[in-house]
Amino acid sequence: MHYTKLGNTGLEISRIALGGMSYGDPTRGVHRWTLDEAASRPLLKQALDLGINFIDTANAYQGGSSEEIIGRVVSEYANRDDIVLATKVYGQTREGQNNRGLSRKAIFSEVDHSLRRLGTDYIDLYQIHRWDYDTPIEETMEALHDVVKSGKVRYLGASSMYTWQFQKANHVAKQHGWTPFVSMQNHLNLLYREEEREMLPYCQDEKIGVIPWSPLARGRLTRDWEEVSTRSENDAFANHLYHATEAADRQVVAAVKQIAEERGISRAQIALAWVLQKQPVSAPIIGATKAHHLTDAVSALDIELSIAEIKRLEECYIPHEVVGFS
Repeated sequence: MHYTKLGNTGLEISRIALGGMSYGDPTRGVHRWTLDEAASRPLLKQALDLGINFIDTANAYQGGSSEEIIGRVVSEYANRDDIVLATKVYGQTREGQNNRGLSRKAIFSEVDHSLRRLGTDYIDLYQIHRWDYDTPIEETMEALHDVVKSGKVRYLGASSMYTWQFQKANHVAKQHGWTPFVSMQNHLNLLYREEEREMLPYCQDEKIGVIPWSPLARGRLTRDWEEVSTRSENDAFANHLYHATEAADRQVVAAVKQIAEERGISRAQIALAWVLQKQPVSAPIIGATKAHHLTDAVSALDIELSIAEIKRLEECYIPHEVVGFS
């Protein structure tokens, strides 16, 4: 395993992060393709055995059951001090009022719920899942600063928003002496590169760690275009993300296949190697529902794409509609 610092912090993370969306009770959330605890455990343990120390989840994943499963496995198979646990706040977790968003009340309530479900005294990286248009950013940033100062959270991060919003949030924090965001979890892969326009340059200039979600485009970069999986057949969000530019996207998928065949390795390794070489990416977040998903991801760390290969992978890309913020 390779390790790096998360942005401009001293926090050491594996260069592959494991995403928690795949793990959770299929009867408790919006996704029916997730793995229950019995099926999740071997994969989580395998990730730990491979040296992955960075696990990302969210309070809203499958009604909180993702946090519960991850918390139990980490407590059984790892030294908590060696693991970087990341979770997120924003999404609705239960019925009633004040159960979503980034108000002071919601943040104070949800951080305690996440701590309970994860079975831990602190969260290493606490991230806002989306921008809250109904709450002043000053209220959000002060509340997040207070949970850091309380000892419940070590670092703050954000996910999927416009660059001006991310910059505004950090400006507000610095202006008031509050804790700023040290990471951005954004949407980045060979089929969606709009973050290269503003977000990646901003993060590189500010030394902010980037931990992209969906680095394999929900699996579309790992198989022939017509091939489907259980998840792809039941993942409406994926169709929202990747449907408007099919002709160009097919050519990108074909280029991944060709280079993988030339090298004699999997397509997942090529697609991940591309994300890993993109500055200032710290660690892509992978979803793993099979053992080879993990071994492919770790193997990608040792692949160095040539300039010519990168050009072949990128040359068919066309501008995409901005998606993934909701």
